[in-house]
Amino acid sequence: MTTSHTLPSSEQATDEPAAATSGGAGSDSGDPGLRPRPRRERRRRGPLMLLVSLLAELLIIGGVGVVLYAVWNAWWTDLVASQHQSALIQNLHQKPVAAPKPASPSASASAAPVEQHGPAPVLAEPSGIGSVFGTMQIPRFGLDYNKPIGEGTDRVKVLDSVGLGHYQGTAMPGAQGNFAVAGHRVTYGKPLNQIATIKVGDAIVVRVTDASKNFDVWYVYKVTSTEIVLPTALKVIAPVPDQPGVQPGPNDHWLTLTSCNPEWFAYQRYIVHAKLDYWMQASAGTPAELTEAPQ
Repeated sequence: MTTSHTLPSSEQATDEPAAATSGGAGSDSGDPGLRPRPRRERRRRGPLMLLVSLLAELLIIGGVGVVLYAVWNAWWTDLVASQHQSALIQNLHQKPVAAPKPASPSASASAAPVEQHGPAPVLAEPSGIGSVFGTMQIPRFGLDYNKPIGEGTDRVKVLDSVGLGHYQGTAMPGAQGNFAVAGHRVTYGKPLNQIATIKVGDAIVVRVTDASKNFDVWYVYKVTSTEIVLPTALKVIAPVPDQPGVQPGPNDHWLTLTSCNPEWFAYQRYIVHAKLDYWMQASAGTPAELTEAPQ
């Protein structure tokens, strides 16, 4: 349909009234139907309506801002942090190693076993906040799970960037006491996102590497318990977990994971305790726990 079928042209609009007035005496040049209708004046919005309109616009802008922040917080920080953490692992220069070969029946009885259950070598605690000294692998999270561990639990310098942070002053991997580690459950790479899926008996494998000291050791811990506590429950990272003031004995080689609970909130902490099962030199191979996903 063209405009000629709906609205008269400007020439038609002026010619038709003229033809009507040029007729006989019965014509009425004052026919009000031929005159344009007067325009209605627009009502001015009062102060209240202006205020309501302003508030509505602010709510829309605020809603868009919330959505953009959620996308940035949940997706973009994960992407950036994961890439940064992968680079930190590369900087450790941890050489890939194969799984240890089973000992043959003819092997010498004096040959040292791959899994070591005696006193473990322990790297000195780093002095610099954020210094990366090792990695953590949790088969329950997937066989490709591998996260760096940095010194300290400063949110910006460690948890938001490195991922997993070692509580300063707690034991180092393999040492007597409690090797305590914190990590985000959501955002910034979310290294402990699946912490609630960990089961008693699961393996938590730590590898500590210092190429300058020719130090490269695996520590295999087995989960003993989980619990949910308040953020003030510092007893969970005591040298003997949940027993503040008790000195660790020869068999007290613990690991503790802490993360916020529930997801997206921080009014509780989800805790996992594990105990050292064995250690082995990285040059001897890869722990068997990292070759098969747990049931």
